[in-house]
Amino acid sequence: MARIAGINIPLNKRAEVGMTYVYGIGRSTSNKLLSGAGIAPDTYVRDLTDDEVARLRAAVDDLDVEGDLRRERNQNVKRLMEIGCYRGLRHRRNLPVRGQNTKTNARSRKGPKRMSVAGKKKAVKK
Repeated sequence: MARIAGINIPLNKRAEVGMTYVYGIGRSTSNKLLSGAGIAPDTYVRDLTDDEVARLRAAVDDLDVEGDLRRERNQNVKRLMEIGCYRGLRHRRNLPVRGQNTKTNARSRKGPKRMSVAGKKKAVKK
């Protein structure tokens, strides 16, 4: 079993795709790591030798991945919220941060529509 940066890499995937299971590693970074370690991207993870897995593990140790990267990103958002900048306010209110239209869209960020009851009649007195 290939375990890199605390993540179990699936054995039935190609190495190029399997490396993307680590948070912070995409396809391009995966290809760079594999070429640096001298491993063909088409190789399945189950076919990697212990030596190749060790080389990959050493290459990934040089990058900010998983917990460190998540912590750094969360701290950046918290800093924006603390200094009270526009982006921080948008984060605080759970609204789109990067200038998207919110009049009709942004439902995933704003949540489901609030249902207003239309045409509700008052009780008639007798």
